[in-house]
Amino acid sequence: MRKYFVLDTNVLLHNADSILSFADNIVVLPMSVIEELDSFKSHNDELGRNARMVIRELDNLRAKGHLRDGVATDYGGVVKIVIEHDTPDQSGLDMAVADNRILSVAYSLLQQGETVIFVSKDINARLKADALGIEVMDFEKQKVNFDQLYCGQCERIVDGALIDQFYHDKSLALADKELMANQFVLLKDQADEKHTALGRINNAGLLVPLAKEYDEAWHVRPRSKEQRMALELLLDPAIELVTLVGQAGTGKTLLALAAALECTLGHKLYDRILVSRPIIPFGKDIGYLPGDKDEKLALWMQPIFDNLTFLMADGHKKREEDAPARTQVEGLLRSKQVELEALTYIRGRSIPRQYVIIDEAQNLTPHEVKTIVSRAGQGTKMVLTGDPYQIDNPYLDSSSNGLVYTAERLKGVPLHGHITLTKTERSPLAAVAADML
Repeated sequence: MRKYFVLDTNVLLHNADSILSFADNIVVLPMSVIEELDSFKSHNDELGRNARMVIRELDNLRAKGHLRDGVATDYGGVVKIVIEHDTPDQSGLDMAVADNRILSVAYSLLQQGETVIFVSKDINARLKADALGIEVMDFEKQKVNFDQLYCGQCERIVDGALIDQFYHDKSLALADKELMANQFVLLKDQADEKHTALGRINNAGLLVPLAKEYDEAWHVRPRSKEQRMALELLLDPAIELVTLVGQAGTGKTLLALAAALECTLGHKLYDRILVSRPIIPFGKDIGYLPGDKDEKLALWMQPIFDNLTFLMADGHKKREEDAPARTQVEGLLRSKQVELEALTYIRGRSIPRQYVIIDEAQNLTPHEVKTIVSRAGQGTKMVLTGDPYQIDNPYLDSSSNGLVYTAERLKGVPLHGHITLTKTERSPLAAVAADML
């Protein structure tokens, strides 16, 4: 028996391919969903793009038949549009609310004896549907199991002689099919846990030592094993995409900026540094900001300014000496060696020979990350950083955001490296807040 999947608007705005993602079942779009898509289609962002894509796909289906009766797709399913007044409301909901009109369609189909599933990324809408006895689900495509997310490292208990061989030969072939390219492996002696060796799996599948030239970046030395692994990935030009996941204070942004300065200003591997982040407010939005684009961005990019000022001051200057460091940062911005850009303007660009850092990437959808990474031109390195526990996008969670999706999907790809940072190094107070609050 075919199932009826009634889609909420937010599902279509999250993924434009969702109407074709339910195999040979029947996808139902209430008229209120079409009206809400119409209100988004003129937006100059990812939501507007997805709305336009869905509308175009529906228009293509309309050319094959009547959407009111249902039109077969190339994937064996059916897509139909249902007008709410065609379905008698027995739900008792306030029909002045668009979400309730959408739910009334699902409820009416349920009353007719159909197998109905309401699909929404809105938790409150799913709660309402469940109260009406309707089966509910989130849109599961492009989701990963965050609790089992690839962390980029592992431990192996081995014979002590094997560790000695690794130090002597500078490489080691491990008979372990689960190990992947750019994964870090900590070897531990089964007889002496202090006898260890740390290496990285290269493209040939061999475990090789970490490069000594990557022990620090721009006067910043790692404070933990995970930070050292991160620097290895951030400084190696052969790795073109790095994903860093970690809670607040683990050093994701600072390490990425330090590596970018080292590679760009120090080794001249890249022409400039491009830093961007999603413009999503924490808490209540304070409204429109004055000034031109750069002046508006300056407030959103304050965390980047703070880290750059610290790095240009070598992290050791006293407070009264902060001004020269700030002047150096402003000089880098004026000379375009460091460029701050809103993600809104990155679509359509080709970005060659740049070190690109996308901060707070946990607030991006998988498609948005794909759009950003596909902008990379020849000789460009991209770094995505973020904390999946601090998501401000209302329709994303720790399992569906673009950062963790990218880390999981690209694990083992030679051009990609990933590390999950677990220890907060910002300050003892920050560590306590991250662990206990």
